[in-house]
Amino acid sequence: MNPIELSLFASRLDAVCDEMGAVLRNAAFSTNIRDRLDYSCAVFDAAGGLCAQAAHIPVHLGSMAFAMTDLVAREDWVPGDMVIVNDPFLGGTHLPDVTLIAPVFSGGERVAFVVNRAHHADIGAASPGSMPVSRTLDEEGQVIAPRHLIRAGILDEGWLARLVAATRRPGDARGDFLAQVSANRAGAQRVAELVGRFGTAAFLADLAELNDYGERLARRAIGMLPAGVYRFTDWMDDDGQGTRDVRLQVAVRLADGEAAVDFSGSAAQVVGNINCPLAVTAAAVFYAFRCLMPAQTPACAGALRPIRLSAPSGCLLNARSSAAVAAGNVETSSRVVDLVLGALAQAAPERIPAASQGTMNNLAMGNAAPGAPWDYYETLGGGMGAGSTGGGWSGVQTHMTNTLNTPIEVLETRFPLRVRRYGLRSGSGGAGRRRGGEGLVRELELLAPAHATLLTERRHRGPWGVGGGGPGQPGRNLLNGESLPAKVAVELVPGDRLRIETPGGGGWGEA
Repeated sequence: MNPIELSLFASRLDAVCDEMGAVLRNAAFSTNIRDRLDYSCAVFDAAGGLCAQAAHIPVHLGSMAFAMTDLVAREDWVPGDMVIVNDPFLGGTHLPDVTLIAPVFSGGERVAFVVNRAHHADIGAASPGSMPVSRTLDEEGQVIAPRHLIRAGILDEGWLARLVAATRRPGDARGDFLAQVSANRAGAQRVAELVGRFGTAAFLADLAELNDYGERLARRAIGMLPAGVYRFTDWMDDDGQGTRDVRLQVAVRLADGEAAVDFSGSAAQVVGNINCPLAVTAAAVFYAFRCLMPAQTPACAGALRPIRLSAPSGCLLNARSSAAVAAGNVETSSRVVDLVLGALAQAAPERIPAASQGTMNNLAMGNAAPGAPWDYYETLGGGMGAGSTGGGWSGVQTHMTNTLNTPIEVLETRFPLRVRRYGLRSGSGGAGRRRGGEGLVRELELLAPAHATLLTERRHRGPWGVGGGGPGQPGRNLLNGESLPAKVAVELVPGDRLRIETPGGGGWGEA
């Protein structure tokens, strides 16, 4: 293929992912998917290798790229199939993220897969929002090992009914699952049209060339960094169960256009839910290196070939089955990005920014009251780390998440909540030649009783600066003016005010 044809081919695959996302958003019932855009869509080859992805959620997409090969090999696929999974130790991330996988056949031959992953604010946990301060995986909701939701075009209505019956709003849950089905059907149709246009042999040859191109760009980008071994250590605040200052450590070895990332020395898995399946750790590593590659680098398996990672079994970043992981997907993944970027900053301080807020500031709340049950889940933006070319952005989602906030109008219409304050947290960004971005302040007043859970980080140590830049301010959680822990479950009554102040980003360079 000449470069123009290759670019067009890559863009066609990207467009399939974008269309899948549009279908999913427009068909979904929940605010979490429809308004916050907490979902991701991708195309994989017949063996489970990544071919293309939309600009959705990095932690979703990187973990799917890491796990799909094993998932594909588990099943006997026929046309019209769709497999559902959320088990974090069998290809998922955490239980609210539910993945649907559909094969694409052409002329009787399997040629590709289309996949989407969406965050369900209720996956059947006892705690509203299905993000509890948990100790085991079972406390976090329904665990779905890979199984057919649709077999040869026939939907398993009985099993779907049992799945949604465990949620507080079964109608909304069913609508979201069927929206995911619709997204995959749209994607499968578009991929089949591409294969029909080019022919199976040409389509597969083009995929191989796309992967080779991605690998060349990735090796060149990594090869531009000075060879050597770069180490960095950072800490999680706590696990919500009494363990504080949980150590994370990395050694990044760069040589000959390849990167070996080793997390030996990191803490053992903990009782609380900040543990990570290896797929989530891989997603953070892939993301950090993808940021160093040229913008035209295709999101394909080839671009990941020069990157290897290892983490001891049973450590925080490669937890064993049944470990609690609800916050690992959102909080620990954010810290892994900080960890890898902290190591790379030693190799290329002019190219690596200071630490961003390092948390998604997870807030989950709701009530199972008869007649008016509700579940609300939100992640809040904060400060972006500053870099050599400019200060950090303020009040944005950073790194491993790419969701929107729930608009105030939607939040106050759908839930018994009133937004009392929503704005930037002045002075929270780290000082330096380039200042870190400012965090947010969001204060909610309860209009009805609710159970609320906070899973947050960077409440003890602020995000670090680079090259003499100062740290960003740590975040704070408050209930009626009184401080709350970083990870906590509380009962709220009408009139209570829950206030979350998110961290600022680190500064870059001496002022």
